[in-house]
Formats: sequence, structure tokens, C-alpha cells
Amino acid sequence: MKLLRYGPKGKEKPGILDKNGKIRDLSRVIPDITGETISPKGLAKLKKLKLETLPLVRGTPRIGACVANPQKFVAIGLNYYDHAAESGLKVPPEPVVFTKHVSCISGPDDDVTIPPKSQKSDWEVELGVIIGTRAKNIKKADALKHVAGYCTINDLSEREFQVERSGQWTKGKSYDTFGPIGPWLVTADEVKDPQSLHLWLELNGKRVQDGTTATMVFTVEHIVAYLSEFFTLLPGDIITTGTPPGVGMGMKPPQYLKPGYKMRICVEGLGEQNQKVVRDK
Repeated sequence: MKLLRYGPKGKEKPGILDKNGKIRDLSRVIPDITGETISPKGLAKLKKLKLETLPLVRGTPRIGACVANPQKFVAIGLNYYDHAAESGLKVPPEPVVFTKHVSCISGPDDDVTIPPKSQKSDWEVELGVIIGTRAKNIKKADALKHVAGYCTINDLSEREFQVERSGQWTKGKSYDTFGPIGPWLVTADEVKDPQSLHLWLELNGKRVQDGTTATMVFTVEHIVAYLSEFFTLLPGDIITTGTPPGVGMGMKPPQYLKPGYKMRICVEGLGEQNQKVVRDK
């Protein structure tokens, strides 16, 4: 299943894609796409629906983030061998964990606003993982059982804030709109192997990132089990799993986002994002 949320910001409704790629309204079935509705019980209920009987959504509505009100937005850094190399950094012995505040979450095609004085805002296409079942101190072998589904994420970063301003990475990763998520939550049963997905990002029509999740340092199951050692993962929580090479910081000379730039982003089978960059006031 491909679950989504559509409508004006703050007033999104739940939806699902039918076999023709059309949006069907789920608002009479569930209140929203939340941790509760993507639990195993919730997904089992949705799988029984006859989509052709659901109201068809007309036109091209705005698409919102594919899950509502997550409690946590956890990120993994330096998780691709080739990205660590372009950053001039060693491959970490354990996952590098940081957080993106949930206030940065936005829709997949919403404008990306860079900070007023930002000169080093950057892009990062990533595979997103959405938790469906509470996970605490779980085994690696059981980790994928706790995953409801996957999505496309752009882990935007302000590199000056992240690297040059001391402290933790979070303040460079959490500006408003720095977490576009979606367009869909693709349920785990439709993703045969999360470690064999092609992902790419185009900047102003030029492909700058082109990689595969096969080059991850730590796999999805490793990451989910690892995080569960340190805090409980709850249904609806989002994990973004790192980026392949081709970010602006790694270019020679470095290249960063400017107002008017356009990004096109995709993870194989998980849908495409299209964003325009504007400068915040």
C-alpha cells in the first residue's frame, strides 16, 4: 500500500493510492496516517478495503508529510562508505546518531526555506524508515518486523550551523522545512529489500547524487535494533538513514543551495519530491 496525506498544511486528510495511481480518500475510515493507524492491526484493516469504493480525490491537491505527529525524527550520519570518503571522514565504528526536530517536517513538494543569512544550505537524498511497532532492546534479526514502511526524505542541512558553530549537528538539521517526507509511506510488504534501492537527487536538472542503499555502512535492520538500545522507538517515529555521495559540501569547490534552485529527489519505488528553494525572511 501507498499511504499519503493530502490537503492544505495543517488540514491534511489521509489517503491511499489505487492501482491507477489515483488518490482515494481514507477520512471515513481513519482520522489520519498516524502511529496507531500504521500499526500491524491498523494496516491489516486497510488491506481489506476495496479501494474502488472509496471516494476519488479530484485534481492535484498538495501532498503533506506521509505520517502525522511523529514523536521522534532520528537521523544517521556518514552511513554510506562513499559519502564518508567525500566528506574526508573515517567510516564510523558505530552509527552516528543525531535528531532533526519534528518542527522541520514538511511536504515533499513544499518550498524549502533556507535561513536568512545561510550560505551553506545543502541537500541529502535519503531512505526513510517509519516505525509501526514499539521497539525496545530488540534483536537485529527481529528489527524489520517493527517497520511499518519506507519513504523518500531530503535531509537538508545548513553546514555552517552543523559543522562550524560548535555543539551537536541538530541545529544544522532542524530549520523549518529541512525535513521533506513522502510523498507516500510505502508499506514494508511492498519493499522486497531495503538494501537494494536506487536513490538520486537532481539539482537544477543535473543529477548530483546517484547511489544505492547497498553501499550503506549499517543496514536498516542494524540501525533499528541499534537505536532501540538507547531509547524506545514508537509507532510513527521516523528514521532517516544517511545519504550517498554528491552533496554540495563534498564538491570541489563546494556548492550550496540558493534561492530559485530546484531539487528533484527519488528513492526507487517510494515516490518523487520536487522542491524550490526560497530564502526565509
